[in-house]
Parts: sequence; structure tokens; C-alpha cells
Amino acid sequence: MLSDAVSVLCCPVCQGPLTLKEDPKHALVCGLGHSFDSAKQGYFNLLTGKGTVFEADSADMVTARQGFLDSGHYRALAALIAELAGQALAGPRSVVIDAGTGTGYYLRSILDRTPARAIGLDISKFALRRAARLNPEAVNIVWDVWRRLPIADNAADVLMVVFAPRNPAEFARVLRPGGTLIIVTPRPGHLAEVAARTGMLEIEEGKADRLADTLRGHFSPSSSHTLDIALELDPTELADLAFMGPAGHHLDRRVLAHAAGSDDKVAATAMFQISVFTAPDSGS
Repeated sequence: MLSDAVSVLCCPVCQGPLTLKEDPKHALVCGLGHSFDSAKQGYFNLLTGKGTVFEADSADMVTARQGFLDSGHYRALAALIAELAGQALAGPRSVVIDAGTGTGYYLRSILDRTPARAIGLDISKFALRRAARLNPEAVNIVWDVWRRLPIADNAADVLMVVFAPRNPAEFARVLRPGGTLIIVTPRPGHLAEVAARTGMLEIEEGKADRLADTLRGHFSPSSSHTLDIALELDPTELADLAFMGPAGHHLDRRVLAHAAGSDDKVAATAMFQISVFTAPDSGS
């Protein structure tokens, strides 16, 4: 239930615990009276002050992402994430955090396999409108992961990051000792066929090594998995795939649709690295 997940949240102003007030409408409230109303779509915006300097995904980008993911192309990736997360969500009060939840697609896969208290974070209100609809039992929050997370210390059993920014110090703070961090990144060659048509940036070599370097001192590597998915994309799917990522911030979707061409199908390969890390035990 939503109230179960709220129990690990902290007020972004005073760091006190938040509780869910349900009358006359949902609001998150702390003991000092700081209050954050639910949007009518079901998510909460906890950003205060200047908010964030990062550009959130637009409504059109989110629509493209949902259209592509709903087609099932990345179903195998979602299943693998759910399997890995489920191994660390055995307890009845387990907590999973999805940092950069987007439309909530990957979190839904986890919750369908292993019920848990869930928190989804994203800076795009357009994405969270969809995430709140897909995952109503999760607390879906507008937040910038580069700021202190509005979550208590040692609160989560699993934190996952799928194609989203990473804040190692904060991730280590909110994960319990021995907790699991799952990070999904593209490998060199990922969607090269799509990049050649649309101008998407190609994945540089050495990305995995740089990921390990940024986490050193906060996490220990646990396991690493690769997954390749062969895709057959029609022009609409190809344009959606390009537009739902960083290219969507600076390219017009009509330009991408034109670049996709009029072929019946375009073959491409999605190449993923799924890296699993462990938070240090309290005695380490």
C-alpha cells in the first residue's frame, strides 16, 4: 500500500519523517507542518527552492517511451531486472527504490514478481503521471537525484538505476548494509543501426570501467550480466526509440521520423550491461 512506502520517506526541508494524510486529499506531511500535496495524477513533487537545473523529459518524449516499451521490445530486460531484484527483496517489509523511474515500466516488472514497498523518483512530471497510473502502490516523487534523497538512512533493500543519473554517496546512504544496487547501462554497439539513421550518440568504449570507478569506496561489485536483444523496428518504433532518449531534448520528432525512412522493418541490436553492486556491511 501507498502508506507502507511512505514510512521510509523524509521531509526535504527538515529531514523529519513524512506521513500520509488522506483527507481531504493525499498529502505528505512532517511533524513540523511541511506539507506536499499529491498531484491529481497521483504523484508528489517534493522539490523545493530552485528545484533542479536538469532538463526533464518532455510530454512527447515520455509518450514515445511508453509507446516503445509497451510494444514489448525490452521485456527480456525487465524480466532480468526483476529476477535480480527479487533475490534481495525476500522480506515482508522490503523496500525498492527506482531512481529515474520514468514511466515505471521496470519497477512494475519487479512488483509483479516480488511485492515490496516501492518508491519511484524522476524529475519529469510527465513521466510520473504515467508511473503513478502504472504503479499506484508506489510513492512516485518528482526529485533530482543529485540532491539529498528524501529517504531515510539504511531504508532500502534494492535501488535500481536504468539509463539514469547515479549519485553513489546518496545511494549508499539510503541502502541498508548489504543492500543491492542494480545499474543498467548500454554497451558499445548498442543500437548502432538506429544511431546511424537518427544521429543518436554512439556508446563510447570504457563505460563499464568508469562506472566501477565512480562507485569505488561506496559499493563492492557483486555480479555482471550482459543482454543482447535483436529488434525488428518499423519506422514509428524506430523514431520512438530515438526520441525517447537524450536525442529527444534537441531533435524534432518529425525529423527523426523522416530519418527513420519508409522501410517496413529495420534490424537493430540493443546491447545492455546489468551491473550488480553490494553496499558494505555495517562492520566493514
